[in-house]
Amino acid sequence: MSQGIVTICYIAASILFILALSGLNNQESARRGNLYGMLGMAIAIIATLLSGAVTSYWGIIFAMVAGGAIGLTMAKRVQMTEMPELVAVLHSLVGLAAVLVGYVNFMDTSISLVGAEKTIHEIEIYIGIFIGAVTFSASVIAYGKLSGKIDGKPLILQGKHWLNLASLVLVAILANVFLHGAETGGGMTPLLFMTLIALFFGIHMVLSIGGADMPVVISMLNSYSGWAAAATGFMLDNDLLIVVGALVGSSGAILSYIMCKAMNRSFISVIAGGFGTSVGGMIGSSSSDEEQGEVNSIDADETARLLLDAEKVMIIPGYGMAVAQAQHVVHELSRSLIDKGIDVQFGIHPVAGRMPGHMNVLLAEARVPYDIVFEMDEINEDFPDIDVTIVIGANDIVNPSALTDPNSPIAGMPVLECWQGKMTIVSKRSMASGYAGVDNPLFYKENTRMLFGDAKEMVEAIHKIMSI
Repeated sequence: MSQGIVTICYIAASILFILALSGLNNQESARRGNLYGMLGMAIAIIATLLSGAVTSYWGIIFAMVAGGAIGLTMAKRVQMTEMPELVAVLHSLVGLAAVLVGYVNFMDTSISLVGAEKTIHEIEIYIGIFIGAVTFSASVIAYGKLSGKIDGKPLILQGKHWLNLASLVLVAILANVFLHGAETGGGMTPLLFMTLIALFFGIHMVLSIGGADMPVVISMLNSYSGWAAAATGFMLDNDLLIVVGALVGSSGAILSYIMCKAMNRSFISVIAGGFGTSVGGMIGSSSSDEEQGEVNSIDADETARLLLDAEKVMIIPGYGMAVAQAQHVVHELSRSLIDKGIDVQFGIHPVAGRMPGHMNVLLAEARVPYDIVFEMDEINEDFPDIDVTIVIGANDIVNPSALTDPNSPIAGMPVLECWQGKMTIVSKRSMASGYAGVDNPLFYKENTRMLFGDAKEMVEAIHKIMSI
């Protein structure tokens, strides 16, 4: 295939990727957006395989078969609750690929560049390896936190910001040493040292972030993986990789910014690795003077009666719903309520679950109609008119201390103010704290009832009682 045709294919693939991002902008067009992305990737792969850049197919065929088999197996086996961990793993692979491509490019003696071109290529290699190493190590730690293998509480080191700054200064110094060494055929030693620093930087950055803010971390790492792919494109002189990487990097950065705004956080503090920590208070504690009081429990029978007597019902899903895989029975419950003439809405917090849009994906999987699913900003003012709010497996996103306790780790984060409604029913297994590790005053309010037990079993019991 001539280079001209390859270029045309790359342009077509780029357009399809842009259409894919546009399609993913809302639920109704998300399926079409995915199809655009799949078609664009197919065109990109075929055009690359038929281009003059590929001289041997056996290694590529083996890699594609092996990678395709692994991907297909993971897609079939992964649970919806494990999607955030899977995303973190995939981000780490992009970062690792950028690092490996960078080292291969640096050691490739067949590349004969001189003067400014050689210097620019070496800068591309250096930056690509740095971004890739940060993405790789940060994503591995994110996977550990999301899967519970690493404590979700932030690691707070004395002078951590100075440590981060010193690491970046050292990376800049090593860049100068690397460029001078590369001129005479050296430079491997400073490149290795920089890689180690980048790996440390990624580890420290995510360890410093509190568990409640991990959804923002996932979107941030998505952005990093995009820039790593773009850097790989520069190293390989592949225009499509540059375009795709820039699309992913910029969209991930925009998503991170939007989520930070939704949580009343600073985007700069995310980049600095100081996100999700509290100042002046113990992590997992609250300095609120409010007496917690006693918990009022409720059973499935009484919950069913309250729902049937209500005119307006709000359902707030959280990670506990995902763990219990209760999204389908929740949909059945909502459909039964709607059939009985009850107004039902779903309220979604931007960081509910473990990654951006986690709850939206679960509800879409259960075929909950899009027109009854609302974002936090759309429905927060409606709670005074809600007769019954049922919170299913959510905790931090309905925690009043975010608004009342300045020393809370989630202080300043906008939350779904369900306590403003007439009655709130919280479905949880126990009184355990949420992912942020802080107690929730909502559980002790007079108009709150605790429905203890597995979310799926409780919702099934409520639905069965309502059907009698």
